[in-house]
Amino acid sequence: MSRRVLVAGVGMIPFAKPSAGRTYDEMGAGAVSMVLRDAGLPYDTVQQVYAGYVYGDSTCGQRVVYRSGKTRVPVINVNNNCASGSSALWLARQAVESGAVECALALGFEQMPPGALSPKWTDRPLPLTDFADTLRTLYDIDPGLSLTPQYFAAAGREYQEKYGMRPETFAKVSVKARAHAANNPYAVFRDPITEDDVLSSPRIAGALTRLQCCPPTCGAAAAILCSEEFARRHGVRRAVAIAAQTLQSDAADVFDRSSAISLVGADVTRAAAAEVYERAGVDPRDIPVVELHDCFTVNEVLCYEGLGLCPEGGAEEFILSGDNTYGGRVVTNPSGGLLSKGHPLGATGLAQTAEITWQLRGEAGARQVEGATLGLQHNLGLGTAGVVTLFEKVS
Repeated sequence: MSRRVLVAGVGMIPFAKPSAGRTYDEMGAGAVSMVLRDAGLPYDTVQQVYAGYVYGDSTCGQRVVYRSGKTRVPVINVNNNCASGSSALWLARQAVESGAVECALALGFEQMPPGALSPKWTDRPLPLTDFADTLRTLYDIDPGLSLTPQYFAAAGREYQEKYGMRPETFAKVSVKARAHAANNPYAVFRDPITEDDVLSSPRIAGALTRLQCCPPTCGAAAAILCSEEFARRHGVRRAVAIAAQTLQSDAADVFDRSSAISLVGADVTRAAAAEVYERAGVDPRDIPVVELHDCFTVNEVLCYEGLGLCPEGGAEEFILSGDNTYGGRVVTNPSGGLLSKGHPLGATGLAQTAEITWQLRGEAGARQVEGATLGLQHNLGLGTAGVVTLFEKVS
């Protein structure tokens, strides 16, 4: 990266169940107000806006930011499935890094319906058709169930067959998520749970139970990125920098591998993480805090290995030894992650960005990972879009 890009500020609103959520424009405007306050900047200093969301009509981004002002600023709406928020961040980072602008706003929001995800357009080819066709060759799909959890149920079964991981170990991921979320006022689910609670909750698909699946959630989050010159001119302090970032999609052999693990993006995660580490000259063992895409317990397990936090096949030992939490080698999802904080699709990547920024600024309260100077964020959308971002504290 040729031009250093700083995170001037972050903001998010508490996530909520769909029954308790506000409208997307109210939530989005709330996040914008908070990020401007955090950065100490007026809205008219923003030169570009990238707005990420999935469940919404065209130009929702304009409706949100017009509540902050109408300044003729370009507003680009971004839909990249569950990676929409991080894709907006990626675009904003490119704009600042290239010198096209000095200051850009990345915004994510989602007003989600209750229940499992389902296709909204049934009169045209579905974007995941090739993925679903491949999954059918690997897994006995139940047409009465949402397809999304069945992808991850198949990936979990494949992982168990390959490495022998026990159901109780998957359940520990959910227990850990709740324990972390207990200290996060932005999280939806903050009450503690046990392994028995997880395993006895209603079965959703395959071995996946309800407490191993992220809940449908409403929410919004935002980040302002700027150049170092802009930061000096405007008195931006407490800055965090983007050390390296990449966005990747699938390789040509994704459907040839006959692997549900590949279908859910593990290959993309591995390739994206390797590129980020190479660019930044950082070893993943030196990263003390990570916000990763735990849409299901299975995906958190796959991400441990894909992000290089543990060796391939080593996730069970990683979990059982407590290396994924406070007192271990790396704190994963101190926010509670998607499993407990919630997963408003367009907002998720920017909520992860907010958490890592607070961690590196030493402002995470009871969730604080002491001495953190590096933080990794990983956001994944099926179909596939994988974003990995490494943040560093600016001394």
